[in-house]
Amino acid sequence: MTGTPIWYELMTPDPAAVAPFYRAVLGWEIPAEGHAMPNGADYRAIGRTDGGNAGGVLTLTPQMAEHGVKPAWFPYFHVDDVDQAVAKARDLGAPVFIPPTTMEGAGRMAMLADPQGASFYLMEPTPPPDRPDAQSDVFKPRAPGHCWWNELQTPDEPASTAFYTSLFGWSAENAMPMGEKGDYRFIEHDGVGLGAINPWMPDGMPVSWLPYFGVADIEAAKAAAESSGGTITHDIHEVPGGDFIFTATDPAGAPVAFVGGKGA
Repeated sequence: MTGTPIWYELMTPDPAAVAPFYRAVLGWEIPAEGHAMPNGADYRAIGRTDGGNAGGVLTLTPQMAEHGVKPAWFPYFHVDDVDQAVAKARDLGAPVFIPPTTMEGAGRMAMLADPQGASFYLMEPTPPPDRPDAQSDVFKPRAPGHCWWNELQTPDEPASTAFYTSLFGWSAENAMPMGEKGDYRFIEHDGVGLGAINPWMPDGMPVSWLPYFGVADIEAAKAAAESSGGTITHDIHEVPGGDFIFTATDPAGAPVAFVGGKGA
């Protein structure tokens, strides 16, 4: 599991303001009330239509905003030992924002950024007592409501590739030329395609991880996104393999992407 995405977290100032957007596009439910956190924020688990969790929502407090945190999605990557992984990431040039911390009932985690500035979490999860062999299914390509693709928006693909392959042991042999900006580098883990490292950053896109969440009908998803307060930043277009994608910002401004087929 090391290097596999196991959770996605949305930081947003008002969860109630974005809940209708994610309900309309993905069928997710974001609870009206959250669990209080030590820093004054609160946390909500996102419910999928199949009864599982798609990730979580952390309230972005004014204090966090004062430090430059903006609405965004962040991935959690599984590691066997958070402390060792953080030490290795530091050696590779990563700044650490939240040092290794144990969250009761959830596991041990840390938040850091790669040397180019994309933030992410490392986590050594604690499985539920009644399901000691439980594994995350938030990343599950081809299943609507789950993440299908993880795309790193970065100004330096070779440096980013070197960092993540060293940290997680990902393979990144395959790439698609993108002209003067370099290569769109595909990342795999144990033969499973996780996503790609993208050197062609759209205007206004921060250095960040961008999740692509799966939908059953891409045109219906776009219409739902627009009617529920989202802004389309890149219209529907086909990608290799026959799927269609579009990118957007949710009502609070967090970049997000969607992938799926076209309805009959």
